Amino acid sequence: MSVRVQREDFDLGAEVAALRADQPGVGAVASFIGTVRDVSDGSAVSAMELEHYPGMTEKALARIEAVARERWALLGVTIVHRVGPLLPLDQIVLVAVASAHRGNAFAACEFIMDYLKSEAPFWKKEQTPAGARWVDARVADEAALQRWGVRSLNASGDAPAAPPQDAEAAR
Repeated sequence: MSVRVQREDFDLGAEVAALRADQPGVGAVASFIGTVRDVSDGSAVSAMELEHYPGMTEKALARIEAVARERWALLGVTIVHRVGPLLPLDQIVLVAVASAHRGNAFAACEFIMDYLKSEAPFWKKEQTPAGARWVDARVADEAALQRWGVRSLNASGDAPAAPPQDAEAAR
């Protein structure tokens, strides 16, 4: 397992090579890369900033990975999520899953991404022509998670769009 939160970009080829290294049982690798779009909710986006709480975020990602391992026979999982300032076309997130068979790899990769979108403690602020705005959790992300039989902790709408002012309060 490799879970990282970082400012630096990542290299898909290097990450997949590391995931497969010394594992002759790997028959499939499925991956997803999320990137910054230049339009969101009908507005142009010139930049995005992602915030998180160190330690808490990595623990949440590790829990997501553990749930996926309980559901599918996986040989490896890599989750890399960037934070800090990003521009359109920049890579934000990588989820890569190795398994003996493609079905497990595809399903686990999609599950991890759906779970991550709803449950990982990241806060996203977009820069638009109207100014900066915090992005709320999306109903579609909640629905994607529910199809896996998981109820989102954010489903009540109580999750803040912006990070709490006090990092200690969030832990």
